[in-house]
Amino acid sequence: MKKTKGFTFACFTASILLLSACGADSSATTTSTKQDSKPAEVASDTLTVYTAGPEGLAENIQTAFEEETGIKVEMFQAPTGKILSRMEAEANNPVADVVVLASIPSMEGLKSEDKLQPYEPKNADKMNADWNDLDQYYYGYSASALGVAYNTNQVKSLDADWKAFADKEWKGRVTMPDPTTSGSAVDFLYGLTNADKNGWDTIKSWLDNDVLVAGANKESLDAVITGDKDVVVSAVDYMTYEAKEKGEPVDIYYPKSGTVISPRAAGIVANAKHADAAKAYMDFLLSDKAQELVADAYILPGNDSIELNNRAPLSDIPTLPFEFENIEQKQVTTLNKFLSLN
Repeated sequence: MKKTKGFTFACFTASILLLSACGADSSATTTSTKQDSKPAEVASDTLTVYTAGPEGLAENIQTAFEEETGIKVEMFQAPTGKILSRMEAEANNPVADVVVLASIPSMEGLKSEDKLQPYEPKNADKMNADWNDLDQYYYGYSASALGVAYNTNQVKSLDADWKAFADKEWKGRVTMPDPTTSGSAVDFLYGLTNADKNGWDTIKSWLDNDVLVAGANKESLDAVITGDKDVVVSAVDYMTYEAKEKGEPVDIYYPKSGTVISPRAAGIVANAKHADAAKAYMDFLLSDKAQELVADAYILPGNDSIELNNRAPLSDIPTLPFEFENIEQKQVTTLNKFLSLN
């Protein structure tokens, strides 16, 4: 995975703020200096984690970590855009020790502005190398694939490619997560339009066909579960698997032309007030115990030797190439391009 510093976190966050009007939600803590990585020797009994969920898994990891280490976790959960907004609002008085985002480009933005510190957790060598920072600033401990979820009561079977949702038969029946609030949706837009020279024509044709762009990932899937819409494009797969397991009338597939894998990456905030506890948390995220919790949540673990739970393995998912060169700049360009289509 080739990565460069490129664009700045401040500019990336400004674009998120401009496009989503997320605003800041209360307060937190961070700063910036680089510290050498060293083994986690816990000297603190508290830790603040900002995480883009997923709800349930984040709480299960918190509980297991607290039980294993005795360290108390204060957690703020929100979509990636809102976490970035909060961190920007708190720039002069940072609070977070660890940040978990549903978008590697967003983590690249934090890194490029020295908002993270390097650390090599235990079991780092077991993780998918394509999801990790070569300089050890963040690690993709899990990932989702972005597919097409559909209501099985209203659509009996479905195996259409991305372009098909511009057809008249799908007019007004399709929704997608809002990329100004969903980091994975930004990844999808970038991945599709970067890999396919006609990608933007596809996105424009969806919008012309009354595709509803509203809310983050859960809101889009809920619209399909309730039957308000029939299909979610760029659906986060683990949410669909989980809903299906609970008996909801949904299923998911991955178009044969390929889709985007969206890793969920974690890193330690620069000058974290509880750095030792933060290192212990990173160690735990990459441990077999936490990776098994990831699999139990229908999410792809960073460690591919972990047994999966009723979901497609990474090897069975056709994927699009994802170029990380100057990714921050390209993501901002992608967001602005998408906004111009509406």
